[in-house]
Amino acid sequence: MVQIETLPNGVRIVTEPMDTVRSAALGIWVGGGSREEAPSESGAAHFIEHMLFKGTQCRSAQDIARETDAIGGQMNAFTTKECTCFYGRVLDSHLPQALDILFDMVYHSSFAQEAVETERGVILEEIDMYEDTPDDLCAEKLFGAVFQGSALARPILGSAETLAPMTGEFLREYHRAHYRGDNTVVALSGSFSQEILDELRRRFAALPAGAPQPVVPAVYTPAFVVTSKPIEQNHLTLAFPGLDYNSPKRFALQLLSSILGGCVSSRLFQQVRERQGLCYTIYSYGAGHADTGVFCIYTALNKETEAKALATIRQVVDQLRREGPTSEELERARDQSKANVVMGLESTQSRMSHAGRSLLFSGEILTPEQIIAAYDSVTHEDVVALAQEIFRWDQVSLSAVGQVRTAEAYRALVLEA
Repeated sequence: MVQIETLPNGVRIVTEPMDTVRSAALGIWVGGGSREEAPSESGAAHFIEHMLFKGTQCRSAQDIARETDAIGGQMNAFTTKECTCFYGRVLDSHLPQALDILFDMVYHSSFAQEAVETERGVILEEIDMYEDTPDDLCAEKLFGAVFQGSALARPILGSAETLAPMTGEFLREYHRAHYRGDNTVVALSGSFSQEILDELRRRFAALPAGAPQPVVPAVYTPAFVVTSKPIEQNHLTLAFPGLDYNSPKRFALQLLSSILGGCVSSRLFQQVRERQGLCYTIYSYGAGHADTGVFCIYTALNKETEAKALATIRQVVDQLRREGPTSEELERARDQSKANVVMGLESTQSRMSHAGRSLLFSGEILTPEQIIAAYDSVTHEDVVALAQEIFRWDQVSLSAVGQVRTAEAYRALVLEA
């Protein structure tokens, strides 16, 4: 049973014991992703994620790696536009040491200038890697265009220009301002003792409370953007205004996406790839944020086939918008989504992630039964209404990467298909 406790400084601790396992997953979730950055700070949250593995006041980077390996542990981290998460998974007998390592890393990093210089080079290589990954670049350029003027438009990794002036002292001060009690969730799932819970309370009660940081609202604006790159395939992402991640319609959106392009039996996969052979990859997905979102259709294909593919995509979207799904499609999508929920929550890691992310973003944690009930409550009419709300061609956007046409040429292909 999930238990939630809020400490006086605002830190929320969520725990879920699992009696049938011998491992535990611990995560520290901080509501300080790249979205809290000013333009000149772009990349700071991700830079800090890297630096917290580079040594503390009492452990070197080698010590952190060696101690983690010695207990057979798995520790990692990630930064998104909405949060940063540090997590580990170990045997229950090693949980006290894992907690000590993780807490030391996250809250007592040394931010040594020499390590900052080294890690800046690593991040610049990471940026180059993303530039060489056309599907990621396609999505990045899309977000930069449709959310222009807000933090959502800026890349999580930052840029060479914004990273260059960042020093250890700057990162230390940024960390102090953004790693606060009010925006921290500690999630623990698996096998653990009462002593571990007491230790969590003791350590996290010492964090400063802090105060919420203002976030500039983001507004979706339709845009067509092209990026020329000498590669064999063209990578295209069509986008429409989507839903925020707490929208009550998010369950209907998941079913809609599954029916349209979320699996191999979806309409887009069957029509564009299987029947017409116009591409190898095509799928749809929703990306939600606190106050906005986008719904995307991605494909990669030859330049000679993209005009026909875009016309087919429009036909498929319009038919779904006009008629909605068949009963068979809706039930198949519903069963698939419910199976993903059940199977996805069978590990300590996935349960910890679900609890931490849900509590940080939504302030509540839905049980698997509640999620399944939410999918069961979605009707044919709900899916049709949502399709008509989202798929508005006067709001469509497109990002293209490869041996591309002009933005206006793509606009004509999409709107005149």
